[in-house]
Amino acid sequence: MIVMQPFVIEGASVILPDRVAQVAIRVEGGVIAALDGPRDGARVIHGGGMILAPGMVDIHGDAFERQLMPRPGVMIPTEAALLETDRQLAANGIATAYHALSLSWEPGLRSVGIGWELFEALNRLAPRLTVENRLQLRWETFCFEALPLVEAALDGPLAPAIAFNDHTSMAMLHPGTPLQDRPFDHDPAFPVVDAQSPAFLAKMDGRAKRSHMPAADYVALLCRIWERRAEVLPVVAEVARKGAAAGAPMLSHDDSQPETRAFYRGIGARISEFPMNLRTAEAARVAGDRIVFGAPNAARGGSHLGSPGAADMVAAGLCDILASDYYYPAMLAAVARLQADGVGALAEMWKLVSANPAAALGLHDRGEIAPGKRADLVLLDWPDGHPPAVRSCFVAGRAAYGAIAAG
Repeated sequence: MIVMQPFVIEGASVILPDRVAQVAIRVEGGVIAALDGPRDGARVIHGGGMILAPGMVDIHGDAFERQLMPRPGVMIPTEAALLETDRQLAANGIATAYHALSLSWEPGLRSVGIGWELFEALNRLAPRLTVENRLQLRWETFCFEALPLVEAALDGPLAPAIAFNDHTSMAMLHPGTPLQDRPFDHDPAFPVVDAQSPAFLAKMDGRAKRSHMPAADYVALLCRIWERRAEVLPVVAEVARKGAAAGAPMLSHDDSQPETRAFYRGIGARISEFPMNLRTAEAARVAGDRIVFGAPNAARGGSHLGSPGAADMVAAGLCDILASDYYYPAMLAAVARLQADGVGALAEMWKLVSANPAAALGLHDRGEIAPGKRADLVLLDWPDGHPPAVRSCFVAGRAAYGAIAAG
């Protein structure tokens, strides 16, 4: 067992829960031991001119898929891909990451088979990883064969989150209904596309390629899955019961109606991930649910799908958490843009990527710089008017990443 020497970070402007202040942070035994406490022989890290922030907590990130499959149909060995993902997380100041692992009936990248590979590889690699890698089981609700993997993950050493995901109904939606306004997915009057139309076949071509299938075969498989729609709700209830029994945080993905949010709230999923319109986000807020939007949305200034703008939702009090989604650097970039645009003070905006996701996920030992909290820390080079850059990242007091600028 490695015994870590206590250290003190001095001279940095520190993002505290309620303000930014210049205080010294003493770390001992992997936790924050004191603010402005004695050195007592501790190693000193000079943070003059920099900002010290809590390590970020990513509630939903699927950029690891780009390491697994950097080009369509080109797969990289799983352990190598995960080691590279871990390095990217540390370099971007993400101390805790929930990998949004799609568990779908689709063959290929998002299949249950690949899910098993990732689950087992993460367990094997855990001693070698620098940040805390967990799973968000992004379960496609039509994928009944995923249940054994869900159960295994719930029994694993690091509790996963469960996200209820229904891209099957979204795929089958009639084109006359906008995606953001579709009814509750299990509404008997759900408007269904003509799956035999040439336009639908063309639309499914990208998904078919990801699944290594001809488009016609993919559509035929989708239609067979859709025929089992009546079986979905009982299985959703079963997964929710298992998640609640294990104390797993639960989310629903891409809610489009207050009715949808109410259904998932009723089975214990108190986090609304990427609500697709204002009325659904407002319903989540009234009910006291946590609301997640994508950090790339906030960093770019809008959604690529036409969903609500994350920055607008933050300003309106309708966003608690920003997730990396498909791009790990977006969390830091989003906070920088929100602060630059005057949406909120830095201490409040940083909570969107640290304290708030930690609390939503039940990780009460991290997410803020305070005595007794886990020493997940990010030292940032952040000159006025310029983007921030991560110089050091510590996870439970361990050095996960370090970089020295050429200047």
